[in-house]
Amino acid sequence: MNQKLTPKQKALAINLDQNIYGTFAEIGAGQETVRHFFRAGGASQTIAKAMSAYDKEFSNAIYGKEFKNRYVSQNRLRKMLRYEVSLIEERLSREATPGRKFFSYANTVTTINFDKTMLGHGWVGIRFQLDEHEDYNEIVLHVKFKENDATLQQETLGSLGVNLIYGAFHYSDNPRKLIESLYDDVAIDNIEIDMIDFNGPAFCYVDNRLMSLQLVKNGMTDAVIFNPQGNNMLPADILYKKNIFAVRGSFRPVTLVNIDMFENGLEMFLKDAECEVENTEVLFEITISNLRASGDIDERDFLDRVDVLAKLGYTVIISNFSEYYRLIDYFAHYTSQKIGVAMGVNNLLMVFDESYYKNLSGGILEAFGKFFRQDMRVYLYPYKDPVTHQFLTSENLKVSDNLKELYKYFKLNKRILDIKNYNPKHAEIYSRDILNKIATHEKGWENQIPKGVAEMIKERGMFGYKEEVKLKEFT
Repeated sequence: MNQKLTPKQKALAINLDQNIYGTFAEIGAGQETVRHFFRAGGASQTIAKAMSAYDKEFSNAIYGKEFKNRYVSQNRLRKMLRYEVSLIEERLSREATPGRKFFSYANTVTTINFDKTMLGHGWVGIRFQLDEHEDYNEIVLHVKFKENDATLQQETLGSLGVNLIYGAFHYSDNPRKLIESLYDDVAIDNIEIDMIDFNGPAFCYVDNRLMSLQLVKNGMTDAVIFNPQGNNMLPADILYKKNIFAVRGSFRPVTLVNIDMFENGLEMFLKDAECEVENTEVLFEITISNLRASGDIDERDFLDRVDVLAKLGYTVIISNFSEYYRLIDYFAHYTSQKIGVAMGVNNLLMVFDESYYKNLSGGILEAFGKFFRQDMRVYLYPYKDPVTHQFLTSENLKVSDNLKELYKYFKLNKRILDIKNYNPKHAEIYSRDILNKIATHEKGWENQIPKGVAEMIKERGMFGYKEEVKLKEFT
């Protein structure tokens, strides 16, 4: 019962369902999905039309021109899906085809280039009905190819397309299973899915942020990004050629320390990088390892953290990067502009801990080569020792003896900078203490977090908060 079906078996199952009927439109380098349905047999009951608008001018004549001639884009894909569905509705009578559930599958992709300097990427999607009387649903995803051969990439894309169509009609009631099924008969090392979006009546209960989380959790991508409105964002769209400033934390919940670190660090970064807020992307990062800190990922806890950050207007990145150098390396794939990271003293000590780099052939030197690339700078927030009450900064921070000279090098070259204008009153705010106070109804935690967040926590019962039950005294 749990045996996975092959693309041929899935295509045949769709073909044999007399109520599933639609079109295929594959432009650019992808014309492989519909081939599975033709070869499986019985395709005449499923395929209304298959087309490949390979020529740009002809494609424009059908779907219209794109802004900046971006043919491989989400906007292009959604235009294709909606245009093709409208043609089905226009040309076929519902009375003549009762019970038919229409669909349109489309992709617009570019595979590896001739010089093999770019592996290629694309958009894949389906617009479909689960009932002839219901409105249409859409599933749209972005893929990045990893294989080093155009033919292999096309074959992988074909299998992925079959999986998406089959999943749309068979797993719509279980989006998590649908996401996992996209890799049936597809090696996870062959293709990356770094954005997915569900919408329509079948998915009215789906939170796309949780679907993004599944991509990272299942190893389908290393990072996903969503904006304050909760919309999934394509990393390439949001990071391309931007200056990037990031803050990592648990944000459980966001405290005044997090905000003080972010605001003062960002102010220094904008000045050092000589850039404006408009061309700078600010990201609050939460790692999967942090979400798993207490065992399995608690999705409610995850949404609580993200909702608070969204209320404050911040963009969130969920990553699989335990080590900081991997985060910077990820950013560098999208931009050659300036990168800055705000962190506390304890995090910097972890960066200088050699035990984290045993898996690298070049050890800590290789990690630092990726971490301190492109003039990347660390903006260090001080730590107040609870015993000595001394503030630890880059000036009195102690690293291992064998790394002292390396630390001095980065310090002298201003790759590690102290955040000067911090608020000393925030130095003794700890998120763990706030969580305990929230759970035990102690007073005082409200003024240790940003304005408006306390009300949100109380209203929604976040982070273990429960309303006190006041018992009426009877005399």
